[in-house]
Amino acid sequence: MPGSIDTVVERHVLRLCSVFEPSTGTEQGAAGHPGELDPRATRFDPIGGMQNHTAALTRALDTQAVQQTVVTSRLAAPRSVTRLGQSAQVHRRGLPIPGLRQLWALTALAHVLRRPPAGAVRPVDLVHAHQGEDIATLLLARLAARRHRARLVVTVHCSVGHTLRGGTLRVRLLRSLGGVVERSTLHRADAVIVLTQRTAAALRSDGVDADRIHTIPSGFEPSLFTAAENDTRPPSARPRIGYVGRLAPQKRADLLVRAFGRMRRRAELVIVGDGPDRRRVAHLIRESPAADRITMTGFVEHSAVPGVLSSLDVLVLPSAYEEMGSVLVEAMAAGLPVVASDVGGIPEVVRHGETGLLVPPGDVDCLAETLDRLVADPQLRARLSAGARARARAYAWPALAARVTGVYAAVMEPDASSVPLA
Repeated sequence: MPGSIDTVVERHVLRLCSVFEPSTGTEQGAAGHPGELDPRATRFDPIGGMQNHTAALTRALDTQAVQQTVVTSRLAAPRSVTRLGQSAQVHRRGLPIPGLRQLWALTALAHVLRRPPAGAVRPVDLVHAHQGEDIATLLLARLAARRHRARLVVTVHCSVGHTLRGGTLRVRLLRSLGGVVERSTLHRADAVIVLTQRTAAALRSDGVDADRIHTIPSGFEPSLFTAAENDTRPPSARPRIGYVGRLAPQKRADLLVRAFGRMRRRAELVIVGDGPDRRRVAHLIRESPAADRITMTGFVEHSAVPGVLSSLDVLVLPSAYEEMGSVLVEAMAAGLPVVASDVGGIPEVVRHGETGLLVPPGDVDCLAETLDRLVADPQLRARLSAGARARARAYAWPALAARVTGVYAAVMEPDASSVPLA
């Protein structure tokens, strides 16, 4: 059948991504004991939407018999080659320097451009780049596609030209120089995958052909949340509000701590995550008038996130900017009402009054008032919870991965009738 998943079974996809889930001892070739995360990796923002997306998609594509070579940064973990699933290989390259992360692309260059030995693995047919705030990945992908004479697909996790916000020197350089690289690469790509319709519209306004843009959001792994539904831990005596994600300036977990201290209703707050803002958030917690009701757990592996979410009553994502906010999808899959900033692509995920509540970014008082409203109204929480579960059904990874293979089939055999792409 033309354009079906069978058309990509024999294809070799080279996937390039600056971040990936941290390696554990369960992976072939990984350091450490079985299931143990390298503790140094928690200093490099190991939990985040893009990390989870790239790994979950790798697993889902592997079950669909897509041969994959994934090249990513090693961050604090040892330089290694590990196996994921049945046939996917993950190559971790780069230097363990958090301030110069884009150098990973230079150290990966020789490996990415090397053609596979005859008979060892089939040649690269398609290069799939995952672009976040690391523009070096796009340059690496362009070189790889040219070297292997392969098609190029780019997934935009964060558009530096349209989504990135802030006034630091780094942000200004990324928006100016990075924006040029982003636009030129997306114009050259055979297909562009975006997470939201908002980004799709922005790229169309930049002149990217609408026929080459496909909206495929981040998703959740149903099997993880099925197990979480069977969690029988006793409920908290007070409503439990939670934040799960990277502790980074973009995410503004500090605003949640401040808002929680201004709430009139009694509740508990749980902060789950690690990253460069950890010390700042911890300081704010110590200074909070509600410090005795705030728990900061640190990093947890992604497989444990469904259990964490099942222990909460509300999830909050107070980001300053966000392409999509994939933790929102996982929260909805867990049946959690969410409170999130009305920025970026978040309104496409969170339907105000139906699956959660949206608040203006940076407005601490409004965030506190909204949380008070949810804590005081269990019927509202129950209604939003039901809407969240229903909304989450559209975000299951197996179906989303099938749409990605549809994009692969379309660019490899453009005249074939492929599976639905958008």
